[in-house]
Amino acid sequence: MRPFSNNFPTGVTMTGTQVAKVTESCHPEYKVGMHVVGDFGWQTRAVVNADDPGASLWLEKPYIIPDFSGLPLSLALGVLGMPGNTAYFGFLEICDPKPGDVVVVSGAAGAVGSHVGQIAQLKGCKVIGFTGSDEKVKWLVDELRFDAAFNYKTTDVVEALKQSTPEGVDCYFDNVGGALSSAVISQMRFRGRISVCGSISSYNADISKLPQAPDIQRTVLRKELKMEGFSVKYWNDRWDEGIKQNLQWIKEGKLVYRETVTEGFENMTKAFIGMLRGENIGKAVVKV
Repeated sequence: MRPFSNNFPTGVTMTGTQVAKVTESCHPEYKVGMHVVGDFGWQTRAVVNADDPGASLWLEKPYIIPDFSGLPLSLALGVLGMPGNTAYFGFLEICDPKPGDVVVVSGAAGAVGSHVGQIAQLKGCKVIGFTGSDEKVKWLVDELRFDAAFNYKTTDVVEALKQSTPEGVDCYFDNVGGALSSAVISQMRFRGRISVCGSISSYNADISKLPQAPDIQRTVLRKELKMEGFSVKYWNDRWDEGIKQNLQWIKEGKLVYRETVTEGFENMTKAFIGMLRGENIGKAVVKV
């Protein structure tokens, strides 16, 4: 949203993904009454050329929501949508976790981070999360069964890792960047793997005054670490695989999700600002 806002004039429709109901259609694939996911922006009505919808962050065309077995359609924006597939592919394909590995997740109580931690548990890993409030720490440990979780605002990250995982870190799923991530990387083991999903710590920073973080290159070199950034659209050809697997885990009771739902289109900005302040647990969505 930040680069989108910088590249377009004030007054254009803000970019954003929706679950929408088809009310009229001239396209054979999209029937009236179907629900679809698309980058329709912050608006309550949209007219879209489904074969050429224009610029999108990850969707080539509107995606018809499959049968969720009675689960809420809003999950197509979260655990059964782009965030869920970001967790599924971004963690499994880049970090390549093995049973017994130690996995650290930053932004661990968000839609992607909470999902990654649970996948890591399913793969037999020890999971440690960092998040921004004591309430979120409690949720991660009590409900999601993370092995340990810490409030990075009140905890020394390096000391927390030394105490909770003295053997070091094998996999790091990075949602935040900045000093927190530099601290985690300093505690990684030989041949560790780092999946870079986001850099929340700098999203709202002055581009001319980005946050300073300790040097990580010497650690990456000395410990022969693999560090890779990604966009989930890389796996668009396997999209259904991620949705089906995440749905199966939910139905089996192996994957827990949580949404922070704001009621009313008029409260979009309130929900957005709250998300940036870390007020949400799980996926933040607005019900129009």
